Amino acid sequence: MMERITGSLLDPATLYVRDDALFHSPELRGLDLLMGFTGFADAGHVVRQITTELVDNLAAELVAEFDADQLMDYRSRRPQISFVEDHLQDYQAPRLSLYRLRDGLGKPFLLLAGFEPDLQWERFARAVVGIVEELDVNLTAWIHSIPMPVPHTRPVGVTVHGNRPDLIEGISVWKPTVEVPAAIGHILELRLEAAHRDVAGYVIHVPHYLAEAEYPNAAVAGLEYLGAATALMLPTDRLREAGREVGRQIAEQIEASEDVQQVVSRLETRYDEKAEGTVRRSLLADENDQLPNADDLGAAVEAYLARKEPGE
Repeated sequence: MMERITGSLLDPATLYVRDDALFHSPELRGLDLLMGFTGFADAGHVVRQITTELVDNLAAELVAEFDADQLMDYRSRRPQISFVEDHLQDYQAPRLSLYRLRDGLGKPFLLLAGFEPDLQWERFARAVVGIVEELDVNLTAWIHSIPMPVPHTRPVGVTVHGNRPDLIEGISVWKPTVEVPAAIGHILELRLEAAHRDVAGYVIHVPHYLAEAEYPNAAVAGLEYLGAATALMLPTDRLREAGREVGRQIAEQIEASEDVQQVVSRLETRYDEKAEGTVRRSLLADENDQLPNADDLGAAVEAYLARKEPGE
């Protein structure tokens, strides 16, 4: 009797092309991998903001490119194109790519970012697990965001899952037991765990009334969690400034509506009641719950300055 097929019969390695010289470089071995996919519950456009910020600011080197024609349903999620008076331009072709980047201190890491595949999830998962194993990735950390009944006036919350207790315990503010629609990140996490690879997933909580807008504060929180998990110095300055401007706009809109003020007030009361007596571990604490001292922070700054060219 034929056994049930689990996964694709097609070779997952033919789902992408790669820069062989860079891929086989010893410098790519043992790095951390960050992942973010747009198209699934990206409340506050957190994933898009984070991946754009990393690729645009950290001199991304393309390591591998996945075949969008095999993975995307164009009719259900049509790419954008501009019509300018009498001609077409700026076709935004969908991309799903693996990059090598360097953080603010010059530490290299990998980023897998782009659209969430519509098709061939199992084959794609096998391809990613294969890459993780071939490059001996240290930790895979992925991120997405969901709308939650929380106020924007309180710290951005997160739920963490995976097989690394040191990255989970004391961090999650919401630990439910619930069935949810699966995303490709969930499948990748399951397959990586089955392959005995370290993986952690971060769900950023975005106020439900801001879920459709770009919410930079949530993206900043996401970068902080990813950076803390991987000991990377990730860029947040531009998003923090954008967040201050968005905060001013939100405050003006709330001030103009008594109904909205009441909604936010109720959310604040509920949040405070649930948070009372809850102690969350600091993102800056190490595995022994010790905060870095002045010498540790000073050494990090000195290392950063030493890497910069004179006059920069």
